Amino acid sequence: MPPARGLGSSVTVRLGILHGLNELTGKPLDRRCLYVLCAELEGHPDNAAPGAFGGFTVVPARAAVQRFAVDEKLSFVLWIPNFEIETAAARRALPKDVPLSDAVATLGRAAAIAAAFAAADYRKLEGCFDDWLHQPYREKLIPCLSRVIEAGREAGALGGWLSGSGSTIACLTLGKPEKIAVAMHAAAGQADAIVRVVAADNSGVRILR
Repeated sequence: MPPARGLGSSVTVRLGILHGLNELTGKPLDRRCLYVLCAELEGHPDNAAPGAFGGFTVVPARAAVQRFAVDEKLSFVLWIPNFEIETAAARRALPKDVPLSDAVATLGRAAAIAAAFAAADYRKLEGCFDDWLHQPYREKLIPCLSRVIEAGREAGALGGWLSGSGSTIACLTLGKPEKIAVAMHAAAGQADAIVRVVAADNSGVRILR
């Protein structure tokens, strides 16, 4: 898990340590308690919930997690560059105010994404990943962002987005992930980047023996 790439490296460490300590002390806490502790350490539940429980998660309040399993037929193509983006720097790139129309449009797409995953109707994800709240402002940190996403779409992806605050760019597809990976890599023009094709994890954190 490379650090500062928008892939959840901080929650991987925190959740791993919490579960390791819990195991060593006789398991006094259950998975949900450990998740809440992790979310508090992270400052938000965005990565803590899927890390703890796996699948696609929606968290309207920190202790209230809605979780949906993700079908293995979905592939996630990750373009991972050789440079880091610190979360603090990515946050500084955001404006203090955004137009109401941009907020409404983005929230509508977020709701559509949640509905598609809840119903396992993944074709309806197409066109839902456009964003006006953070990606346009963070593109100066990742100049190839738009063209990599567009290349993925043209190669057959349902859509693409900036993973977390970056620097990884992700695309989602129901088929031909290798073709999409090649297209994204070519569009970026960075020979030393890594491209990975992965599936969703539905198990969440677990102790390996």
